Amino acid sequence: MVDRLGDGVSGIEPGETIAALPITGGYAEFICLAQRELVPVPSGLDAAEAVSLVLNYVTAYQMLHRSAKVGSGQRALIHGAAGGVGSALLQLGRIAGLDLYGTCSSRGASAVSDLGCTPIDYQHRDFVKEIHRLTSEGVDVVFDGIGGTHMWRSRKTLRPGGKVVAYGLTSSLRGGRLASGRSGRRYRFRGIPIFGLYIAGGWLLPGRKRVVPYSIQWLKRLRPALFRQDLMALFDLLQQKKIRPLIAQRFPLARVREAHESLGNGGVVGKIVLVGNGSSLESGAE
Repeated sequence: MVDRLGDGVSGIEPGETIAALPITGGYAEFICLAQRELVPVPSGLDAAEAVSLVLNYVTAYQMLHRSAKVGSGQRALIHGAAGGVGSALLQLGRIAGLDLYGTCSSRGASAVSDLGCTPIDYQHRDFVKEIHRLTSEGVDVVFDGIGGTHMWRSRKTLRPGGKVVAYGLTSSLRGGRLASGRSGRRYRFRGIPIFGLYIAGGWLLPGRKRVVPYSIQWLKRLRPALFRQDLMALFDLLQQKKIRPLIAQRFPLARVREAHESLGNGGVVGKIVLVGNGSSLESGAE
């Protein structure tokens, strides 16, 4: 919600509800942002559901329609299908007419099934064998937020000409923090050569099975208008009740450490939301 306006700002009023994706400072109760960063939130939306769209659903929407360029009738495998981005991919994938398969724990299987997806219990089944058992020739696209060598196993589930859309590095998380003990920024830079090898391998090896990297931060920097356009499209879908974010839990802002520990421990079904102290401010923790 807008608290104060800077000099020369017009077209926006104090008290207006807005959304933004700040790279840093998103957990503060107050943050100063340029007007170009702000996207108006339609009235009548639940704040926790609206904030879920800013990161998770924009990520899912852009991976589906800008990275993978999916078409109706295609098959998709979604890793972490019960999580914040995973459940967003399921809801948006169903709207796009996809045949959906998703890895999840037994705890999240019912939620994944309710979203029109065939759940695969990754703790007790080999997802590569299971996809080929269910589809024979494989899937058209895999959304892999785990990274590392897991991407190459995801590639094995593809049919010829398919894509792995790789995002995030959750395999580096342990107990709510990076397993390396280093800052996330430095650790991600160290993983760039590995991404490069997988991307090159996708072009050079037989089968035309490509690995495509995705980063919401980089796409927002390079094509800022797309972020605004896609978020507004998602707000419209939320108003029409065509999507419904799964809210796993709401934490007060003061308990942000506990929220991240819950994410690091895994098994979260849906989105964790941080609720501002004494205000309507809400922020996504995943």
